[in-house]
Amino acid sequence: MAEQVLGLLTRRGETVAVAESLTGGLVAAALTTVPGASKAFVGSVTAYATAVKREVLGVDGELLAERGAVDAEVARQLATGVRELLGAGWGVATTGVAGPEPQDGHPVGTVFVAVSAPGSGGVVAQRLMLRGDRAAVRAESVRAVLILLRNELVHHGHRGPRAAQDTEQNGDDGCLQP
Repeated sequence: MAEQVLGLLTRRGETVAVAESLTGGLVAAALTTVPGASKAFVGSVTAYATAVKREVLGVDGELLAERGAVDAEVARQLATGVRELLGAGWGVATTGVAGPEPQDGHPVGTVFVAVSAPGSGGVVAQRLMLRGDRAAVRAESVRAVLILLRNELVHHGHRGPRAAQDTEQNGDDGCLQP
């Protein structure tokens, strides 16, 4: 999936930046494994601490205090924040609960991924309910955000700007359902 996403970005002369919480750098690692990734991958911020989400990536402090980090709007703000901070065309983000314990009232496997499109192209967030251990939840989160980015890249330009929106996918043994 990383190779496919980078191919689309490179052919279009576009770039991507990544904000990661629960994945802790795994999305950036997946992208940089692909030879030639530097043509499209700008960089990433691993924002594990709430203060980094707020102070570095510009996530609204009141939102974080009110809802916690496991939230669709937080994911959208992370994606937009990293896109703007690093000067990329596209921004993607992951936030959620990898486990082993629930967080902020959310069960293990609750994940939000988001993609921020260039300019006024909008931001889309997707809620995932994944199954499996910590490693499985993190790996599936990487896969899910790359799929979401691929889908947005494919559809971007085929329609007008998107308003912020949410979708939901339920995992079965760590796999996304179509």
